[in-house]
Amino acid sequence: MQKGYTYILTNKNLTVLYVGGTKDLKNRIDCHKDGPGTVFTKKYNVTKLLYFEEFDNYHDAFEREKQLKNWHKEWKWNLAKILNPELKDLYLEL
Repeated sequence: MQKGYTYILTNKNLTVLYVGGTKDLKNRIDCHKDGPGTVFTKKYNVTKLLYFEEFDNYHDAFEREKQLKNWHKEWKWNLAKILNPELKDLYLEL
C-alpha cells in the first residue's frame, strides 16, 4: 500500500488555512506553489506548508483530511503550532 500525507497550508499573512491530502507531498505542494493547485489556494495564495502527517496507508491520510476539514480553525492552528511553534514553511525541509 502506498503512503499518504495530510497537510495544512496557509498564506503569508497567516489568515487562511487549507487542509489537503495526497500520496506525494512534495509534488502536491509544488502544484499549489507553481502549478495546477486548487482554485482556493490560487485565490488566497495559500502556499506555506505549516503541518503534515505521514501515514503508511494513503486511505488513512484521506480519512484524516476529512476529519481535519471538520475542525474549527482554532483547533487546526493549535495542531500546527504543536509541531511547528514558529510557523515556518516546512516545505523547505522536504
